[in-house]
Amino acid sequence: MPAAEARTPGRAGTRLALLLLLAPALLWLFALIVLPHVELAVLSLRARVAPRVYAWSLRQYATFFDEPLYWRTFVHTAWMSALATVVTLLLAFPIAWTIAKVAAGRLRATLLVLCLVPFWISEVVRTLGWMILLRESGVLPALLVRLGLARTPPELLYHDATVLVGLVYGSLLFMVVPLVSTLQTLDDALIEAAYDLGAKGPAILRDIVIPHAAPGIAAGCIVVFMLTLGNYLTPTLLGGKDSLWFTEQVYTQFITRFNWEQGAAFGFLLLALSTLLVWLGLRVSGQRFGDVMRRT
Repeated sequence: MPAAEARTPGRAGTRLALLLLLAPALLWLFALIVLPHVELAVLSLRARVAPRVYAWSLRQYATFFDEPLYWRTFVHTAWMSALATVVTLLLAFPIAWTIAKVAAGRLRATLLVLCLVPFWISEVVRTLGWMILLRESGVLPALLVRLGLARTPPELLYHDATVLVGLVYGSLLFMVVPLVSTLQTLDDALIEAAYDLGAKGPAILRDIVIPHAAPGIAAGCIVVFMLTLGNYLTPTLLGGKDSLWFTEQVYTQFITRFNWEQGAAFGFLLLALSTLLVWLGLRVSGQRFGDVMRRT
């Protein structure tokens, strides 16, 4: 009994020390994430009935469903974000497999550096680089004319495909890193045993590699989807005025129209969409959120 009593103050002291260590981070998160979201929630649930007079209302959310442009843009953004996530996964998986299982030494380090190079500069510079490359007087249209593939320089900007290229380019690293982390833990003996038992490449990929990499796939897809869904700069610059990206609608309500109530409602709708699709993805893949977050 005395020994148990002696251990109790020690555990309490450890918990107190841990709490004190976490306190700055918790206060930081509370001040920069929780409080702004609470304020936005209050803004989204009020309506102006007179100058400086407000009342609780769901008018902002009703406006979203009443105006076809808003919900069409919302659906288009969700579809393009999901497509960008799938394309990023298809491109990142062989890269991650090469880094984790094929390359070694300097080659592995070189491949990792090549994935990191685009992030040595800001997103603005990267996007402007794509604009210079794809605009009508840019490098790629001139190359197509020189190769005889086009009579006149085509305008490659301001298309959904262009926006997709920019989103995938900016998200590739966030898919590669969790995949590499997961694939590195795959025991090569399992693959060798499968080959010895007569299994073919597609069967090994389906039954061994993908199930083992599922947490990394889920983590990468969550990060990439949320980044593309909330991206503003790339769709605006590469897609132009008619890009139909929902973050532009949020920006317009806040900055252009000074309608913070409507902008807050749109922001919460975007948050609800990302949360719903992430939840559905976890349910379909059979992954647990805690396991996935350990791979990010």
